[in-house]
Amino acid sequence: MSTVELQGEQRFVSLLYQRLDALRERAENAVRTTAARTGTGRQARVERDVSMAEYAGHLTALNAVDSGLCFGRLDMRDGARHHIGRIGIREDDAERTPLLVDWRAPVARPFYLATGYEPMGLRRRRHITTEGRTVTALHDEILDLGDATRTGHEDPGGDAVLLAALGAARTGRMADIVQTIQAEQDRVIRAPRHGVLVVEGGPGTGKTAVALHRAAYLLYAHREQLARRAVLIVGPNPAFLGYIGEVLPSLGETGVLLATMAELFPGVRATGTDTPAAAEVKGRAAMAEVLARALADRQTLPETVPDLDFEDTGTVPEAALEIDHEQYGTLLLHREMAYEARDRARSTGLPHNLARPHFAFRIIDALTRQLADRIGADPYGGPNLLGPDDLAQLGKEIATSADVHAAIEELWPVLTPEQLVAGLLAEPERQLPERDAALIRRASGEWTTADVPLLDEAAELLGTDDSAERAAAEAERQERIAYAQGVLDLSEGSQTYEFEDEESELLAAHDVIDAERMAERHDEADHRTAAERAAADRTWAFGHIIVDEAQELSAMAWRLLMRRCPTRSMTLVGDPAQTGDAAGLGSWEKILQPYVGDRWRLARLGVNYRTPAEIMELAAAVLRANRPGFEPPRSVRSTGVPPRAERAEPAARLAETVLAAVARERSDDARLAVIAPAGLHGGLAALQGPVDLTRDVVLLEPRQAKGLEFDSVIVVEPALFGASDLYVALTRATQRLTVVHTGELPEALRP
Repeated sequence: MSTVELQGEQRFVSLLYQRLDALRERAENAVRTTAARTGTGRQARVERDVSMAEYAGHLTALNAVDSGLCFGRLDMRDGARHHIGRIGIREDDAERTPLLVDWRAPVARPFYLATGYEPMGLRRRRHITTEGRTVTALHDEILDLGDATRTGHEDPGGDAVLLAALGAARTGRMADIVQTIQAEQDRVIRAPRHGVLVVEGGPGTGKTAVALHRAAYLLYAHREQLARRAVLIVGPNPAFLGYIGEVLPSLGETGVLLATMAELFPGVRATGTDTPAAAEVKGRAAMAEVLARALADRQTLPETVPDLDFEDTGTVPEAALEIDHEQYGTLLLHREMAYEARDRARSTGLPHNLARPHFAFRIIDALTRQLADRIGADPYGGPNLLGPDDLAQLGKEIATSADVHAAIEELWPVLTPEQLVAGLLAEPERQLPERDAALIRRASGEWTTADVPLLDEAAELLGTDDSAERAAAEAERQERIAYAQGVLDLSEGSQTYEFEDEESELLAAHDVIDAERMAERHDEADHRTAAERAAADRTWAFGHIIVDEAQELSAMAWRLLMRRCPTRSMTLVGDPAQTGDAAGLGSWEKILQPYVGDRWRLARLGVNYRTPAEIMELAAAVLRANRPGFEPPRSVRSTGVPPRAERAEPAARLAETVLAAVARERSDDARLAVIAPAGLHGGLAALQGPVDLTRDVVLLEPRQAKGLEFDSVIVVEPALFGASDLYVALTRATQRLTVVHTGELPEALRP
């Protein structure tokens, strides 16, 4: 019976791969056929490019799901049988019943939730293990205890597949958990899309994996809405994004934007580094007001009294800007005139750059009236002698004056976000207390991650005056319409009339399409994916946002993210106990109260699938030193290998001791991380290099290790770590942990 069952599943899996290969071949043919289209018109090129993008995206998804295509089977009490896999596959296009059910479909849910107490209509649940296209093992769970049929593949505990996955060697890339999703994780994955869902859990509870599978599920369940608006996943650093980058493609989803906070202001690459204290100051919510004040300071008034020959009236002349007029001498832009114009412009409530035309109009109008009073005054005190046409002509002269434009630019300049933020950082003492100003003062240099929310806030305050771009686009559109009209006129004039006595029944081009529609049809389409367009558009509103290590983000970072998701459809993933960034809010209430009040949901994950019990007990002691009541997540397994400590004596031999530990723990089929304070990396030069998690050994700082996991971990000089960073470092290992130190260990780590 055992061999028969295995062979039967092998035949079925082989059939699935034949169908998958056929689908790939069809997609490849579609790509080749589309690429070979010979149409040279603009419309033909657009249609070809759009089709190419669609077919290529479908082919990419099919190629990504090759491994572990089918991983389960449900035998129902009513006799139905469903195979479960990464994507849905039908035997042919007309077949209604799928050969393979997508794991996200409602019919697949008992695979993750059914128990003996609540079997959900199941008689048997089967886990199918494969290597490549070969079925290597079956594990059956009996949910109907009254069923006496046995296959020889029964797994009494039902945990063999899960434990095998947990004990497998790491590869430097996160693997999906689609085969081993647990009930508490499934409930989070399939939770409703609307509103804010907070997923809290300690190390190893699968928070990140759950969030990624939630993204895949939402894209499946709400394809139309989310494919158009895109899903954004925000991670703590580039290494982390590389680590998780293959999970969604393996589930058939390729249209998600993965980014760090440093990448969320298009056109700016934040490659600089702030001190923790500087990042904390920049991350405060009060920085929004600081930027607003800095902008208000750029909306200035005349300060200098003009150097003109004034009559001695006994009063001090008002501050003003001098503006030369070729014909009528010097005009004065008085402080009072500028004040009124500024007040009117601010009262519009528009962003700075969009309010500037209102300011300019008031200035031009005031100067026009001043000039009119000068040249049109009735010497006998009567009304102004200039008529409406004269005043309009004077207004045009003022509006086109280079000196007037220079004055407007001086008082209300057009600014970019980069100019506003750079100005604040160059002279922060104008807006901040000296202590805070000293921390963030920077005359020049690279942008930092903490600058990105400031730039985004500045962009909101400034606005974008795109009137020139819109005018240019309209001019181009009119040019295309004129060209199209010429083509239509030419087609009309090229008809032949050999049979003038017969009425022609042929339709000319102008009979079925007008010039405007023809121009629009031949316009270049934007055929980038939604994720690609979103990455280039600061004002893009995402359909859903997932934030990993959410507790680490500053108040200013949250202002940016909330602007990106006005519907507040978000999943926040994190663990307040692991908050290590000085700017991090570390509290869900502090994060969400300003935006949604108490209208958010909390889901806690309490089972640790990564960290063995021996290591978790040690790590928990670190936090209990300051939080006596702290309870860590419960580890599901024990390796029997306790953590070990090695003292480097003398201290000068620290690097030598670390390298010896690396040599002992190193393995070709496993991944090892050395986690050390940044100040010690120079002494470990033999381990330094790019942060490539696929290498068998990688050197990291504690913050770089967030969200990652390794087979073995060596923690260096734990006494130099903060409690949160040490907790993170100690909980990265799935098998073995070594601590190397020179002085006394922190009390929680002492034997």
